[in-house]
Amino acid sequence: HVQLVESGGNSVQAGGSLGLSCVASGRTYNDHCLAWFRQTPGKDREAVASICRNDGRTEYADSVKGRFTISVDNAKNTLYLQMNSLKPEDTATYYCAAGQGVGWCLDVIRVGAEADFDYWGHGTQVTVSS
Repeated sequence: HVQLVESGGNSVQAGGSLGLSCVASGRTYNDHCLAWFRQTPGKDREAVASICRNDGRTEYADSVKGRFTISVDNAKNTLYLQMNSLKPEDTATYYCAAGQGVGWCLDVIRVGAEADFDYWGHGTQVTVSS
């Protein structure tokens, strides 16, 4: 079993930056797919970025490409999301997620991808004001 705890959410003005962290504990393996999702009230949870823990390959949603960077520190069991040039439409609760296997990890930016992940954090709120 894997436990995930996010931190770093805050309120910022448009154009600002935030860095989110997600610490994993329990049975964590290098063949996990790790990802950040976000959700706003009344909408489905959407994938923002994913990373293959074994080799660092990444995938991003078009809406965040060039602004967000996902990374992982395997020694610290910590997943990160650096968010720059934030926009009001980035306002959401952000969740980290982990799923077993990496073969599918670069096909996460699609509707329904959340079903492929086994473990979730409780979320951290990001609010971007204009």
